[in-house]
Amino acid sequence: MKLLCLRLLRATPLLLLPLAATALAQAEPDKRTGEAALLNRVTWGATPAELARIQKMGPERYLQAQLRPAAEGKLPPAVQERIDALSISQRSDEDARATQLDMRAAAKKLPPDEQQKAMREARQFSLQRAAEVNQRAVWRALYSDRQLQDQMTWFWMNHFNIDLQKGDVGIFLSQYEDQAIRPHALGKFGDLLKATMRAPAMLIYLDNAQNVAGKINENYARELMELHTLGVGGGYTQADVQELARILTGMGVAAKPEPPKVRPQWRAQVVQEGLFLFNPARHDQGDKTFLGHRIAAAGIREVDEAADLLARSPATARHVSGKLAAYFVGDNPPATLVGKMSKTFLAADGDIAATLRTLFASPEFAASLKTGVFKDPVHYVYSSLRLAYGDMPPILNPQPGLGMLKQLGQPLNQRLTPDGYPMGKADWSGSGQMAVRFEVAGAVVGAAKALYQEDGAAPANPPRLPNLLKANEGNGLFAGLSPATREAIAQAGSSRDANLYLLASPEFMRR
Repeated sequence: MKLLCLRLLRATPLLLLPLAATALAQAEPDKRTGEAALLNRVTWGATPAELARIQKMGPERYLQAQLRPAAEGKLPPAVQERIDALSISQRSDEDARATQLDMRAAAKKLPPDEQQKAMREARQFSLQRAAEVNQRAVWRALYSDRQLQDQMTWFWMNHFNIDLQKGDVGIFLSQYEDQAIRPHALGKFGDLLKATMRAPAMLIYLDNAQNVAGKINENYARELMELHTLGVGGGYTQADVQELARILTGMGVAAKPEPPKVRPQWRAQVVQEGLFLFNPARHDQGDKTFLGHRIAAAGIREVDEAADLLARSPATARHVSGKLAAYFVGDNPPATLVGKMSKTFLAADGDIAATLRTLFASPEFAASLKTGVFKDPVHYVYSSLRLAYGDMPPILNPQPGLGMLKQLGQPLNQRLTPDGYPMGKADWSGSGQMAVRFEVAGAVVGAAKALYQEDGAAPANPPRLPNLLKANEGNGLFAGLSPATREAIAQAGSSRDANLYLLASPEFMRR
């Protein structure tokens, strides 16, 4: 049966009940199949409760609620209690950073044989907070009712990638997600861009904390254009990289709550917001020419002017729209679709939700639901856990899910290079990956004790999974399973094996 997950069969012929009348005409009679298809694409994976929700609301209202969520999302009380108990919820990043700096100051006063251990503890303090951010991410992905926002939060965390293992990035990871990324995940791209440009995690990861007048570091400037905005071939030159690096000088991280002492004429230019610091004493005070525009010396206003030029560039519209289209439609999205999305992006001043609405209303999107999009490990693990345990009490221990992601080669916030994890089918569909997915599928169906473990103690009576295929018959979710997959599941000797074969099936590898 293990060979079942190694074959890449054609995906379920699913469809969307689309937003546009032209796409609506393409809809198949099976309404529930269409609703399940839409659900699997805009959420982390279908659950019985979410299927009931979209069937009650209808696809149009459901999608609108996801694109423009009206209120703060809610999590199950048992989940929220555990998030509230994490140190990242009880102590701000500013407080944690002060503690870490105190730990290092105290370590320097210790004898040499004790100093190294104390420094490791200060480093571990950062990594522990980052580990809690990842635990919180799993709970949110599994249980948030704002599923599209949560997916887009991960998309932008990957687009504006940072690695929690570099330096002290981990100490700032909580506010990076909750202040820079999540609030803007469906908002204006320009606001999102500016928030990441002021995020200590980004400024440390891409070395801009060391970018000072007279000793320029071009690393962040280059990635800001190549990866975050204009894209490769976006029309910028090496001179633009150098000028943007000059603009970004002085953007760094505050070492203490008090603002730095600078010359009297520069005091009004100091900007300190939490852990972010713009220090005019470290800034190149000359005029710059960036992307053909003269930018007069004006402190941090230069940064905002450069950000606006980047966010409103047609090259950025194409690059970002192309990545969004690939994420939701699959490899090599049609140029027609990217063109329509780019026009919306520019006309709506980078409104991400409006750009996604153009995507979801397109016939290209409806057509993509007939073939599916291959799941990267994050989608595979989350969709497996949501399907298997979505009708159960909330899981108490997210650690097994994080372990599965690491096993599949996509641990959260640990991509070493700034390009983020790849999204293409070829990156995740090799025979080695499929073999590991079979093992992960087995872990999911057998993980109840670990998932409901509390304070190191296994539950006496962990929930038992039903036969997932039988439990979902008639709701449209598995209407397109191939005869071979159905036969394999029917021949399973137990519900556990039946669930294993379903989660390891070629059809479940697509969303």
